[in-house]
Amino acid sequence: MTREGFEVGYDDSGEVAVIRSEAPAEAAAPVAPEDGLGCHSGSEMEKAADMAAPDLMAKLRADYPTGPHDKPQSMCPAFGSLRVGLRMKRVATVLSGSACCVYGLTFVSHFYGARRSVGYVPFNSETLVTGKLFEDIREAVHDLADPDRYDAVVVTNLCVPTASGVPLRLLPDEINGVRIIGIDVPGFGIPTHAEAKDVLAGAMLKYAREEAMAGPVPRPVSKTDDRPTVTLLGEMFPADPMMIGAMLAPLGLAAGPVVPTREWRELYAALDCGAVAAIHPFYTASVREFQTAGRPIIGSAPVGHDGTADWLAAIGEAFGLSADVVGAAQNAFLPAIKAALAAKPINGRITLSGYEGSELLVARLLIESGADVPYVGTACPKTPWSAADAEWLAAKGVTVKYRASLEDDLAAMENFRPDLAIGTTPVVQKAKEMALPGLYFTNLISARPLMGPAGAGSLAEVVNAAIAGKARMDSMKAFFDGVGHGDTAGVWEGSPNLRPDFRAQHQKKLDKQARAKAAEQMI
Repeated sequence: MTREGFEVGYDDSGEVAVIRSEAPAEAAAPVAPEDGLGCHSGSEMEKAADMAAPDLMAKLRADYPTGPHDKPQSMCPAFGSLRVGLRMKRVATVLSGSACCVYGLTFVSHFYGARRSVGYVPFNSETLVTGKLFEDIREAVHDLADPDRYDAVVVTNLCVPTASGVPLRLLPDEINGVRIIGIDVPGFGIPTHAEAKDVLAGAMLKYAREEAMAGPVPRPVSKTDDRPTVTLLGEMFPADPMMIGAMLAPLGLAAGPVVPTREWRELYAALDCGAVAAIHPFYTASVREFQTAGRPIIGSAPVGHDGTADWLAAIGEAFGLSADVVGAAQNAFLPAIKAALAAKPINGRITLSGYEGSELLVARLLIESGADVPYVGTACPKTPWSAADAEWLAAKGVTVKYRASLEDDLAAMENFRPDLAIGTTPVVQKAKEMALPGLYFTNLISARPLMGPAGAGSLAEVVNAAIAGKARMDSMKAFFDGVGHGDTAGVWEGSPNLRPDFRAQHQKKLDKQARAKAAEQMI
């Protein structure tokens, strides 16, 4: 029973005591950002972080350089690392940040299928500034570190604790045999949530690599292969690793684990490989750990006819295989790929953009299917591991834009007037306003097989169906034209009461302010 003015409780979370500790802080937070600042608040949080944690910020800038836009244009980047942790068996996740941020992140995580709790250590201005928040985090980690339940506990600093210098590096490396991993994933330091996946994957690989160097480590729970393996770097459609494994088999090789992994012991198997395939080329921290372990990195992916031929050749070179062996593997798959592409052609102009990291690979597949793709935008950065894809696309006359902003993607769509726009939610929304068919990249394109014969032709059905819907878009545009914009916004019983005199008067004020601002800039 509830009364007005009382909070409605849906579970017993309100009865859980906030973790406290009276132990003195090891490191007081030197800077406390102003209330209300977040990843989209401009440079103030970043300035605070530069003062509180200069080494961390220098590392983030080196690993994840920004582009024309210096802050996220999509969802909170920390969602990427949170999602990686929640997908792993026997891994607990704890967030440290503003309550509103934690609520949003946990909501989205459960929306995407997370079936476990997310830990949260709350704070206020006093505990943040005095360093008490770090003590609360440390006590929470000690309480969670149960080796019967967990292999690792991941603690993630969001924007405010990072800007205040909450020192997760001072947490113990392990407690009761449970690994403790602290990461900082601020919105002002990580440009995309795709790259935040690399932050956690790289931290886990570093920990696992150091464990392997120190002595014997447990064997992976899943079945291991006696053949040399190729670790696959980057999340992908579940059928793709199996298809890659089939293409590696004629070479005497096997597909290794996919990083980010689903359990801790897979990290050892990922490191124990002959080479790493950077399917998603932006995993900078992860690549660094593999290179430190002495593993060669192979860019691009077995996508389409040309991509598969080049990728198999690069694999053969990395493993020192003969040209005859590589040629036999190519001959076993390339004709099937060519036939699949020819059987399901795509006719039409397509602009493509997204933030998953596989945009260049999808563009290659579309072009080999017959599509005209004049523009590809990716929110991810330019790295050596996507160079082959960028060169191939450039040779086909495609403009490739790294660190593309929403404005870049919209400008390309408006300039090329494609038959289909594939992109993020706001791109698709704008396309529909322009009566252009649109497809959301993440849910409708990247959630399909792309590799080898299985990927050839996999996009044709959904792409051709969308292009064929242009007439329907035109009829909808004609019917709803003008509704919901300007004076027609909202619900009206009659015609809106227009007052051009008020508008003219207001415009004069705006013009006066603009002139005054221009005069100040000239001084």
